[in-house]
Amino acid sequence: MKRLFDFVLAALVTVVLALPILLVALAVKLTSPGPVLYWSDRVGRSNRIFRMPKFRSMRVGTPAVATHLLADPAAWLTPIGSFLRKSSLDELPQLWSILKGEMSFVGPRPALFNQDDLIALRTACGVHELTPGLTGWAQVNGRDELPIPEKVRWDAEYRQNRSLRMDVRILWLTAVRVLRRDGVAH
Repeated sequence: MKRLFDFVLAALVTVVLALPILLVALAVKLTSPGPVLYWSDRVGRSNRIFRMPKFRSMRVGTPAVATHLLADPAAWLTPIGSFLRKSSLDELPQLWSILKGEMSFVGPRPALFNQDDLIALRTACGVHELTPGLTGWAQVNGRDELPIPEKVRWDAEYRQNRSLRMDVRILWLTAVRVLRRDGVAH
């Protein structure tokens, strides 16, 4: 049921947002050299690696680490990178990952392949059994501001209590937080 919901919603959202997606792609291409999309190796369900697309908000050559681990993250941003991140427009290409079934609309955010501490904690709590999401319970409860153990605690709580009703609530709270730009790093 959840997979059908994800597929239908992702298809509808892709059609509705086709023009804004094209405009963001054009803006990325015109404001910095390099590809429009950044493909990141991420940890999916059962700790399998998949390639997740985002609109490129960082310069080509930026180290493949979590943004908070960069000495000066702002120095790596493209001219429109900060706007893309604060507005969450950089996440739109992940609709492709949802259509493919590698991601869901709601689930734990997919870890970078090299976030060993996050991966280990999620595996210990059984969170690795879930399909990663575009948004999740941890995102609406702190987003980028949460330390890893707290993120995993929220992810584990979602695993225990997940339902269509909870997913709809998370999607609603995500929309509110994105519009307010709450808890966004850079």
